[in-house]
Amino acid sequence: MTVTNIRGAGAGGVGRQLMSEPIALLGIGKIARDQHIPAIAASNAFALAATVSRSGGVDGVENHDDIAGLLTARPDIRAVSLCMPPVPRFDIAMAALAAGKHVMLEKPPGATVSEVLKLERLARAKGVTLFATWHSRHAAGVAQARAYLRDAQIKHVQIDWKEDVRRWHPGQDWIWQAGGLGVFDPGINALSIMTEILPNPVHLTGATLAFPENRDTPIAADLAFAGPAGMRVAAVFDWRQEGPQGWNITVDTTQGQLRLTDGGATLHIDGMAQKKDGLGEYPGLYHRFAELIEAGQSDVDVSPLQHVADAFLLGRRDVVEAFED
Repeated sequence: MTVTNIRGAGAGGVGRQLMSEPIALLGIGKIARDQHIPAIAASNAFALAATVSRSGGVDGVENHDDIAGLLTARPDIRAVSLCMPPVPRFDIAMAALAAGKHVMLEKPPGATVSEVLKLERLARAKGVTLFATWHSRHAAGVAQARAYLRDAQIKHVQIDWKEDVRRWHPGQDWIWQAGGLGVFDPGINALSIMTEILPNPVHLTGATLAFPENRDTPIAADLAFAGPAGMRVAAVFDWRQEGPQGWNITVDTTQGQLRLTDGGATLHIDGMAQKKDGLGEYPGLYHRFAELIEAGQSDVDVSPLQHVADAFLLGRRDVVEAFED
């Protein structure tokens, strides 16, 4: 986790106690309706005051066509949450930060590592909070897994992230276009958990990426990582999974086996289920955003995105049969 202090850099109101702070939600698609809107509704820190969407907003909430319209009409809104795909998000984030707004980014935080770091520099210069979120880190089993592994000697990690793209991303053409990440859109969730729970960093040593012959992004990926003391991590991401879906991480240590299933929501240690903990993924994100604003801090960790970038740099490209949604 990368946390930087911003207090005193020039934005009025940083550090003020948040009590139902008005927040704007930009990009009203599936993830916003399924996760962000319910999380804001359940939050004690924020109240949904406005949206930005050209395809329809939220009943009972004022809507604007673009970020410029929002900034002009609602100078009282200090916090914005950006839920659109990563490629168009950068310019919107820059405009919001330049206007002195606290900004929360849906994962992945950007289409490139460099643009996220540019956003971080602007947030620091403006004295506002930038929160690059990784929702899977707030899954119920992740914090306990991190604590268990803190002093463990890890031998091997196996990550299996397999789902049916037609079921979970129907009709989302942007994920198949350059910058859309393909199977790394869900796979980066696994990498965000991996980088959160492992006590020492790992680096990519090899990758094979399967590209449908009619798409710009991969439908499957096999990754290999190395860590200290001979530790190895193997990750398999596949969007062609039929039947049971699976989002699992297994960690073998000298003291026993840890297993996270259901995308990090369920933790087993040596086969025994552990009590679930935390607020939940998206409620946890908004709680954290409020904490960062109150503390005058930013949280921008690009390590999961860096691993994806390394996979595209180092990976061998295999062309597979065409994919039709």
